[in-house]
Amino acid sequence: MPKTIVSAVRLWVTGVVVALVFPGVSLAKPVSPDFVELSKRLTPTVVNIRTAKTIKPKQRMRRPHSQQPQTPFDEFFEDFFGRMYDENPQQRPRREQSLGSGFIISAEGYIITNNHVVNDADEVMVKLSDGRELKGELKGKDDKLDIALIKISDKQALPHVELGDSDSLEVGEWVMAIGNPFGLSHTVTAGIVSAKGRVIGTGPYDDFIQTDASINPGNSGGPLFSSDGKAIGINTAILSGGAGGIGFAIPINAVKAVVEQLRSNGKVTRGYLGVRFQPLTPELAKSFGLESEKGALIASVEKDTPAEKAGLKTGDIILEYDGRRIIDGNELPRFVAGTPINKKVKLVIFREGKKQDVFVTVGKLKDGEIAAAVPNSGSGDGDKIGITVQELSKELADRMGMKESKGLIVTEVKPGSSAEEAGVATGSIIIEVNGQRPETLESFRSLLAALKKGDLVRLLLKRQDGSIHYVAMKTE
Repeated sequence: MPKTIVSAVRLWVTGVVVALVFPGVSLAKPVSPDFVELSKRLTPTVVNIRTAKTIKPKQRMRRPHSQQPQTPFDEFFEDFFGRMYDENPQQRPRREQSLGSGFIISAEGYIITNNHVVNDADEVMVKLSDGRELKGELKGKDDKLDIALIKISDKQALPHVELGDSDSLEVGEWVMAIGNPFGLSHTVTAGIVSAKGRVIGTGPYDDFIQTDASINPGNSGGPLFSSDGKAIGINTAILSGGAGGIGFAIPINAVKAVVEQLRSNGKVTRGYLGVRFQPLTPELAKSFGLESEKGALIASVEKDTPAEKAGLKTGDIILEYDGRRIIDGNELPRFVAGTPINKKVKLVIFREGKKQDVFVTVGKLKDGEIAAAVPNSGSGDGDKIGITVQELSKELADRMGMKESKGLIVTEVKPGSSAEEAGVATGSIIIEVNGQRPETLESFRSLLAALKKGDLVRLLLKRQDGSIHYVAMKTE
């Protein structure tokens, strides 16, 4: 009897049993994809990548001939140790090899992988599922997103994957990974999407898909497939611990535009706004009169930037960017970076208790800049929140190694205070208290004196590293 008929009979019998034992309980439809069929169809599109690079040893310092004359004793030792250095195999240039994975995205032989798989490699070799090994050409790379594009040439059209839509991916969906873990070629693992939008600190545009499908060293650069066989991610990182590890994949939608630029130009250009922001906390949102903490709070606006020219200000909260709502402030850098240069986009901001539209023309991100940067956290406050504040003098500034010579500075943070819980650091300069600028110590004290116990205090601070940020806390 065919397997499909047997499976159908088993399912029908199971449904009858459930209906008899548990009246009113419906049997869910099977949602597990046919991994056997998927692996047969998709394995030929996945490749193993072997790289090699030459590691040069540090050169031994030799005494210049212009220095004082050597004695025969000096000459003997220099000649002896020089020959020993030259003859020591550990001091010779050596070849370092590594393995990774990738997947073919076009019949012409374009391959996507991680940048860290091929970075600084002198040689890239690509092994196909049929055992053939071809030389790969690096067409371009993007270290910020950790993406690289390789090209191989073959006489025949190559099998390739179809790119899916990672935005439509749901938590709980089945996914399958194919790669080269621990050098074991074309290994298939399966699991589900555990979470989306994970930020794990690997770069400025973190937005990972988290999965429990087994991903191990050597899987880097390989594809994460959806249940319909489309590539929806690039397996990139793992967090190990306990009984197993957690895998992370770059969403394929973030990769599509980058790949096109790498194919055309060999490099990536990104949009630039020129703001430093921080994610909203419930306390900060409440202090601004905003009901929800969804949005990105502007902590500072850089000079001569698209943001300044558009009229954005410190304290503005960006609620929408180019038609997309900002749920988490960490989304803003990705949105800005992916915007075409010179595009005019609409921002919905919250300012002084009201929503309003602001239009900004996106600039070009330069090397060393970040599309929209997150400042370091920290804070400061007064007696009611557990800090000591002084007026900054030249002597105090010199003692603390600061450039500023005037203003209000936090000189002490009380242990266990609300200021310490908010992350206040000594040396922070107080710029604003609840939207007002205290020019003197007296004005600062008067602003705090008007507050009752349990009231919210919002401070705008400048840390010693130059970062500017908001913090909110309750008076004690």
